[in-house]
Amino acid sequence: NYIKVKKNNCIVRERWKRVRGRDMEYIHHYHSPLGGITVASDGEVLTGLWFDGQKYFAVTLAKEHEEKILPVFEETDRWLDIYFQGKEPDFLPPVSFASGSEFRQEVWKILLSIPYGKTMTYGEIAACIAKKRGLTRMSAQAVGGAVGHNPISIIVPCHRVVGTDGSLTGYAGGIDKKIKLLEYEHMDVEQFYVPKKGTICKNKTIG
Repeated sequence: NYIKVKKNNCIVRERWKRVRGRDMEYIHHYHSPLGGITVASDGEVLTGLWFDGQKYFAVTLAKEHEEKILPVFEETDRWLDIYFQGKEPDFLPPVSFASGSEFRQEVWKILLSIPYGKTMTYGEIAACIAKKRGLTRMSAQAVGGAVGHNPISIIVPCHRVVGTDGSLTGYAGGIDKKIKLLEYEHMDVEQFYVPKKGTICKNKTIG
């Protein structure tokens, strides 16, 4: 039920086939410098990673879940430990995008392609999808909705997406955390700005 995708010399396993119903899922808690993080898995791959209390928190998590120590959680902890030391991990835990629609999965896969320490705009993501689908254009607003609903924060780096004008829009974990994550990747955040109004994707306002 998995395919292997190569990304930056890392192998990412992505579930490509939905199974009927929802099996038991498992959770794990990680304490980061930016606050508590809850991680979810189906027992083999990551299915979710959220800052505690964020918008859309655990929205894809099955009602039947329990806390458990799993190899994928240990690998994720190691990845996060390296990341929060201001370093780029040279591996990636296996992830599943099975909870999303075909369109959202397209967007999330593009997020995985954004290099560490770099950013991409909503418009650029929309253009990539439009080209792939043979369309003249694609709504950046629709892309913003998919980015905002990314269930695997940080590892699938939705924080690297910015407005075309350099505005820091749309991060379910909060703009303050988005700025901190960019700083962990040694980016000059002075080149960006926070709009006074309409700064979050939950309101579908895209810069």
